[in-house]
Amino acid sequence: MRLFKNAKFPFVEKRYIFFTISAILVLASILGIIFKGINWSTDFTGAVSIIINMQPKDSKFPPLSIDNLRKVINDAGFKEAEIQFIGDSSNATFQIKVGGEDVNKVKEQITEVLTTQLPEYVQGRDMQNDVIRQIDVVGAKAGMEMRNNAIIAVLISMLFMIIYIWIRYEFTFGLMGIVALFHDVIILVGVFAFTQKEFTMTILAALLTLVGYSINDTIVIYDRIREDLKIHRKDSVPIIFNRAINSTLSRTVITGSTTLVTALSLYFFGGPVIHDFALAMSLGIIIGTYSSIFIASNLVLETFGHTRTEKQAIKHLTKKK
Repeated sequence: MRLFKNAKFPFVEKRYIFFTISAILVLASILGIIFKGINWSTDFTGAVSIIINMQPKDSKFPPLSIDNLRKVINDAGFKEAEIQFIGDSSNATFQIKVGGEDVNKVKEQITEVLTTQLPEYVQGRDMQNDVIRQIDVVGAKAGMEMRNNAIIAVLISMLFMIIYIWIRYEFTFGLMGIVALFHDVIILVGVFAFTQKEFTMTILAALLTLVGYSINDTIVIYDRIREDLKIHRKDSVPIIFNRAINSTLSRTVITGSTTLVTALSLYFFGGPVIHDFALAMSLGIIIGTYSSIFIASNLVLETFGHTRTEKQAIKHLTKKK
């Protein structure tokens, strides 16, 4: 299957329009992060973690669903509580994370909610030992360390990407590829800053996934540019770059659209547990595909124009096998 056969879109000619659009989006995202801030989840700010078992003693009641528990907990005022299954769903064992570090207070509040709102699931059971199985505190300091380690992990991964692309192509390609990645990450984080959706470990996982996804798309285009520089030595560098972007356009769009369909399916049909991950993936795929087509290669071209002649650029790239 091939879309855009013999495409000749002026990606290079219109690059300053795309640069302007990206600059506006990045600036708006940075302002959103600075002034609205990121709504860090309890994974990063500290929380009380409670593991409860809601298997009813009376077998006529079905195991409690996670959606029902989430509604009860949210209606009780814990709007940002994180709830997930522990083990098999038929066992009705859940982990609830609630912001704060006062264990006794949170335990009393959750106990009251379960007793008053879900009595059929706790009647005849020992609340302190049977229903509430475990309670722990994730301190704010530990959360801060997790956040810092996550940022360091992203930066280290980008550093190794620069080194790989530098060896594979040349340093300018690696550096501009990482600039395009920062562009993607900042815009995606900016979206979460403006919407004030919780930034959870799940979102962070999606972010790390998208870093790899986006750079892969970019490298495919870089590879075609290097091949075309060898084949079409007499053409100018801007023409070669534009031809390479157009020739890989079908592959880039098909890959992005099929992955996006999967992410959107998870968003609409995967349930609330995976909702934020699917949202981050969907937005990231759109932003990453945009930057791979319109930004990454054009940044390399713009850098070539200011750092070396076109002839030197061709000589440097074509000598590599």
